[in-house]
Amino acid sequence: MDKPQPVTMKDIAQALGVSVATVSRALKDSPRISPERRELIKAYAREHNFIPNMIAESLRHTRVKPLRIIGVIIPQFTHFYFSSILSGIEQEASTHGYRLMVAQSNEQYQREVAICQSFFENKVCGIIVSQAKDTMQFDHFQRLIDNGVPLVFFDRICTGVDASRVVVDDYQGAYNAVKHLIDTGCTRIAYYGASMNLEISKNRYNGYHDALSRHGLVCDDRFVRYCDNRADAELITPELLEIDDHPDAFFAVNDDTAIGIMYTAKRMGFRVPDDISVCGFTNGQRAVACDPMLTTVEQRGHVVGEEAANILINKVEGNIPITKVERRVVRTRLIIRGSTR
Repeated sequence: MDKPQPVTMKDIAQALGVSVATVSRALKDSPRISPERRELIKAYAREHNFIPNMIAESLRHTRVKPLRIIGVIIPQFTHFYFSSILSGIEQEASTHGYRLMVAQSNEQYQREVAICQSFFENKVCGIIVSQAKDTMQFDHFQRLIDNGVPLVFFDRICTGVDASRVVVDDYQGAYNAVKHLIDTGCTRIAYYGASMNLEISKNRYNGYHDALSRHGLVCDDRFVRYCDNRADAELITPELLEIDDHPDAFFAVNDDTAIGIMYTAKRMGFRVPDDISVCGFTNGQRAVACDPMLTTVEQRGHVVGEEAANILINKVEGNIPITKVERRVVRTRLIIRGSTR
């Protein structure tokens, strides 16, 4: 059975037909609210187990900081990109005297919801998060915002919630990678991407598609596959390479997938890059540990983490209004190595 979601000031306001500001003032015993209305609002809050985030409120309105802990939700620790982002968050947080409380959603919506509630109950002063792949509902994020908890998304942003976010230029990164493949003579370029419910997947696919279109090439639906890990790449790639007009290049959504493609192509007797060019997206440590070394789009995860932490800390300390939505884009760059011509 799912754990009940915490009631927000917005919920109380809607139930009692008053403004959120009135609820806030009543809970703080403001004399601007009549005693009768104050008691009505407080009774409703008690009955529905309302938990005010007093720590975050204190941090925004005073220089005294009783708790300087930032909650961070990572989809998976095993990915180099997420660990590099976490490193950037930690460095920026440490510089300003904050500590981290880190949890892994493991790409599971229900786990993500539970982590958000746990962070809220533990009174973190703000949360930095990259949403899980299967997250299709966003009430748990909206409730945090409604309760005054600063929220910053990174990498996988949530378009269903109006919150600050830090992303890389996924579209341009993908476009530049595919353009490089075209410029080196490739004409049948396959695309391996993640689920299209993620904004980064849409942006990377659009970059791939537009690069083909603007260079007079047709996007062949046979060559577009939803695949974002090495194991699946090793299963799917033989099917494509066995057809007569097989791809002469692959652009993959991450380095692990690209390495899976390259390993499979070599196992089947293809030469990389003479017969098949392969390009990834991350520039993690594995990109230089394979043979040949991988051409890839560098995401600069450490910078993404620093930017996300910078936004959150400035919101917590009142330098950026908590209601202001900050949007920052970190530029990528194409790192050309031996896996492309």
